[in-house]
Amino acid sequence: MVSPADILNARILVVDDLEANVRLLEGMLRIAGYTSIESTTDPTQVCELHRKRRYSLILLDLQMPGMDGFQVMEGLKEIEEDGYLPVLVITAQPAHKLRALEAGAKDFVSKPFDLAELRARVHNILEVRLLHLETRNYSKVLEETVRELEASREVIRLKTLEERKKSEQELALAQETQESLLPRSLPQFENFRIHAFNNPTRYVGGDFYDFLQLSSGEWVGVLADVSGKGMGAALLSSMVLGALSMEFHNRTQPQEVLNRVNHLLCEKSLPYQFVTLFLFLLSPQGLGQFISAGHNPAYLFRSATGKIEELESNASVLGLFDAASYESGAFRLDKGDILVVYSDGLTDAQNPREEMFGEERLLKLIRQAAPLGSHALEQKFLNDIAEFTQGMQQPDDITFVVVEKCQ
Repeated sequence: MVSPADILNARILVVDDLEANVRLLEGMLRIAGYTSIESTTDPTQVCELHRKRRYSLILLDLQMPGMDGFQVMEGLKEIEEDGYLPVLVITAQPAHKLRALEAGAKDFVSKPFDLAELRARVHNILEVRLLHLETRNYSKVLEETVRELEASREVIRLKTLEERKKSEQELALAQETQESLLPRSLPQFENFRIHAFNNPTRYVGGDFYDFLQLSSGEWVGVLADVSGKGMGAALLSSMVLGALSMEFHNRTQPQEVLNRVNHLLCEKSLPYQFVTLFLFLLSPQGLGQFISAGHNPAYLFRSATGKIEELESNASVLGLFDAASYESGAFRLDKGDILVVYSDGLTDAQNPREEMFGEERLLKLIRQAAPLGSHALEQKFLNDIAEFTQGMQQPDDITFVVVEKCQ
């Protein structure tokens, strides 16, 4: 808001070719309390003076030799870009009043001067002029603020895009790392047929499976689920896979291998990281051992009876408890028998109604398709899961391994 002090301290220029009129106007203004008053009797100096001083009010005589007030106002229009002329014209000619207003003057005062009229008109023009300047300055500040906000928004947008791009690059790298852990092709072991599937979540989980041929003629299969998502899970998966491969090259007993891998993870992984896995070892004759380390049970379909057995143990997850101990259980695969190992991403898969696939559907699926062989069972898995989820993005990896004893 404009205060009375702002009005009385405003810059005023008095322009009249008669020195006496200049002195009279200056005196009347000072009596009224105005403090910043300048004057000139040369109309050709007005525009330059205003360009330098930016007066809040110019009292301008219209009839002056050499350059009249109308010509002065034309020059002032070139200085005032917004077209606002802070001019109060002085005239003794009634006919000039309307013309002056049309030329851009804000008001007029008649000669001879009346003190009360002069004070009122000067005060009103100054108040309006100062409000105009304040509004214009506020608009400029507002425009600048808007520009700054737009600039900040653009910076935030670019930063967000950069962070999103970086995040996508990290996810892509994590996904590449995870995919590199999976076998490029499934192995061919004597008397066995193997099928495997992995569908990673978009957040990149930590499921992986692998198979190792041992020097004893036996072979090992493992399906693991590493806690967490993204690059951290992918790196932990890589550590687990490397440790399993190294340990199985040095020893063949699953319980010894997992005891050593557990110690390694407790020492090297972060406190909140852990791994669940189902590990099994099979001979060409179908004799085997298994360990379920905090993992969901595997299912064993018996071809001769059509029954399904559950393979599970109470072993702890890997990486949390250094004192944990792992013991293997025995099992056997006969001709036509099928072992199904899976991650909980399969049974936890959701449809659009937020229903889970569940173990009941899984067991029903195995009963229906396993008698037709492992290839039919794999296709049944893929078709039923796709039909159930209807293309919905899943919160966890869906991974399974199917092993059939074919001889």
